[in-house]
Amino acid sequence: MTTGRDWGNELQASIVWVLWVSAVCFVAMVVVCFLLVKFTKWGQQFWRVAGNFFTERESAPLTWTLIIVLLIYSIFAVRLNVLFTYQSLDMYNSLQAGSAILDKSKGDGLSLAERIEPARTAFWTSLKIFGVLATIYILRGMSEWWIGAAFDIRMRAWLTSHISQDWLGERAFYRNRFIEVKGTSGETTMGPDNPDQRIEEDIENLVYWTHQFVFGRGGGASGVIPAAVTMITFTGMLWGLSGPLDIFGYKLGHAMVFLLMMFIFVATVVAVWLGRPLIRLTFLKFRLSANFRFGLVRVRENAENIALYSGEQVEQRNLMALFRAVVKNYWAITYRQIMFNGWNWGVGQVSNILPWVIQAGRFFTGQVTLGQLSQTAGAFGNLSDSLSFFRDMYDDFARWRASIIRLDGLQKADKEARELPVIATVDGPDEVVLEKVTVDKPNGELLIKDLSLKLVPGDALVVKGGSGTGKTTLFRALSGLWPYCTGTFIRPGGTDTLFLSQVPYLPLTDLRAVLTYPAPPSGFSDDELKQMLVDVSLPHLVDRLGEDQDWSKVLSPGEQQRIAFARVLLSKPKVVFLDEASSALDEGLEYSLYHLVRTRLPETILLSISHRPATEQHHTKELVLRGKGAWELSDIPAKV
Repeated sequence: MTTGRDWGNELQASIVWVLWVSAVCFVAMVVVCFLLVKFTKWGQQFWRVAGNFFTERESAPLTWTLIIVLLIYSIFAVRLNVLFTYQSLDMYNSLQAGSAILDKSKGDGLSLAERIEPARTAFWTSLKIFGVLATIYILRGMSEWWIGAAFDIRMRAWLTSHISQDWLGERAFYRNRFIEVKGTSGETTMGPDNPDQRIEEDIENLVYWTHQFVFGRGGGASGVIPAAVTMITFTGMLWGLSGPLDIFGYKLGHAMVFLLMMFIFVATVVAVWLGRPLIRLTFLKFRLSANFRFGLVRVRENAENIALYSGEQVEQRNLMALFRAVVKNYWAITYRQIMFNGWNWGVGQVSNILPWVIQAGRFFTGQVTLGQLSQTAGAFGNLSDSLSFFRDMYDDFARWRASIIRLDGLQKADKEARELPVIATVDGPDEVVLEKVTVDKPNGELLIKDLSLKLVPGDALVVKGGSGTGKTTLFRALSGLWPYCTGTFIRPGGTDTLFLSQVPYLPLTDLRAVLTYPAPPSGFSDDELKQMLVDVSLPHLVDRLGEDQDWSKVLSPGEQQRIAFARVLLSKPKVVFLDEASSALDEGLEYSLYHLVRTRLPETILLSISHRPATEQHHTKELVLRGKGAWELSDIPAKV
């Protein structure tokens, strides 16, 4: 019996075909990507987020090597699918031939076994070929999965590193709260919402679906490249298998190809129309889910305060309000997906039976064999899958698109945050100089106007004033956080200038690293750290240096502030800004800690915000902020 392929020479032919088609697809992929980046909004957004991953000297060589390998694997999968249809052709033709022999009442002098032997041999040969193809298919899929995972991990690691670095760079993670961000529905918020979710979940979605859309997974036509190659390859096969069909008295040649194209075109247009709102709804889903999760985290982080206020019912109402927004969005997505998926399921069921219906007339008139009918169904299915790619993947494309919008929005807000005004800061000698520093509120209301002063080593300035006069805002402006300010700030550079907030930051690590933060603990011996804990009245912690805890929950506010004073004494800065840094301490502890700093670091310049009159005794100058730009600077008489 004749076979659909010359299986003895198929290996060489397939290698040549895969390499040639891969080369063509690589050139086409580069050209199409260039056009998408040049002329589409989402292509430009993707390139802004991930473009450097493909072009940087450090990452590009291995990245493009993995891309080429994945490309070859996806083309190889298409070739295997083609060969499976020819194996099916041979198998069903052998069965049809065997059936025809069994139906004959008379032979040609040969026994039934002799007459049916060629068909039997052809059948078992086709099954052997199937075994070889199936083994190759499985090995190809397993190795492709590993290479794909290597590509995904590499891309995700690069994006996470660069986007988090961009977010943290030049304090954009704080200053982007002053940037107006417009959502997909036109609403405006201050700063990008939930940057943690964008850096974790949206990057994961972006990487996974980028791989999926371009190369697919599992050997099907689920990626752009295998879908395009499948469409071209199986169109030619189906063209040869399909015949004319009478439609309302008109004979349409190669009817199956044209009917399939029309069928999928209509199905795709309707699917895109049904699925288009999913992009906006999915973007909203990410934001609402993150808001609800953040609300839960806030309850956990503030459990003690909530319990003391007996605020459980209030928090429950607030959480359920956030959750109701999640549910409302969920139902909106569900209604849209019901229509979208229902349409796709219907199209899929029709696709399963359509080739058999079209070819049935030709089969029963003997124009095609059973093997050709089976091959037609296989070719039709592959071609239908490839043409249905965008229809089937629109829901996933909506998730990918939403992630792109969110990541691009985060980077855009970070970029604009770095471009916000900042006070002119100059690294100078061991002194602090403020020259015509003016600080405003975001609405333009004046807080401090033309503040000028000079502090030399050993000076200590206490800043006072009523609520809302700009004390903390002044410190934020001098630290580079507050954008609504002008003037010049001269101070020692680098780690020689230290800012301490009212609530110290305690990282999730061992107490040793908490105590030396942000300096590495390797620069200090355990004996030094233990003695420092004793000096700041925390002797009960000396044996817990190696413990990993959420220390912000373990330590009281007063203990946390003592940790902050320990950091000052360990780092020995030339200038320290203290924003209500002793507010949780009693006057006795406050006195001993300030005295410790002034004794051990006599040349360090102190600038403190405080409401306590007792704090004055540790300072040499006083700055009183009067509001609306007014201020007074005076010396504090030394107590005898």
